[in-house]
Amino acid sequence: MTAQHIHKARIREHLQIIKDAIAVGIDSRPATIGFHTSACAIDLVELYLHKTGKIPIGLQVKHDWFKRPTPGQKIMPLAERHLQADFPHKKEIIDLLYTLEEKRNKLIYGHSTPAEIQQAQQAFEKLKQIMQSLLRETGEEIESSDR
Repeated sequence: MTAQHIHKARIREHLQIIKDAIAVGIDSRPATIGFHTSACAIDLVELYLHKTGKIPIGLQVKHDWFKRPTPGQKIMPLAERHLQADFPHKKEIIDLLYTLEEKRNKLIYGHSTPAEIQQAQQAFEKLKQIMQSLLRETGEEIESSDR
């Protein structure tokens, strides 16, 4: 199985689990939402970057690269250091990944509010739409969790 097929299989699995968590009620599944929105977002971005040749096949994108930089930070953010390639909607995608990473650990390990769970889910949906559109331009169709 090629790396791209592995990403697509994981994306389908994550989308199904997210869909199931939404059906049950995201307020009762914060850890599921936190983990799977983050993991699926990374797989979507990595699939796109591999598919377009922006990163080599062996390079893995890590969720912890997307810790939001602090104001006045002197060192270049991890995301910028590791993803130097230019691609459409890069700033918006990275910002959405920052939001997901900010929510991820609190949703998985901490006590989260319904608003935080909703913010993570909304950020993921926005990122998913962008990535599906970009992937569609490469001829790659990712099934939606709405199906």
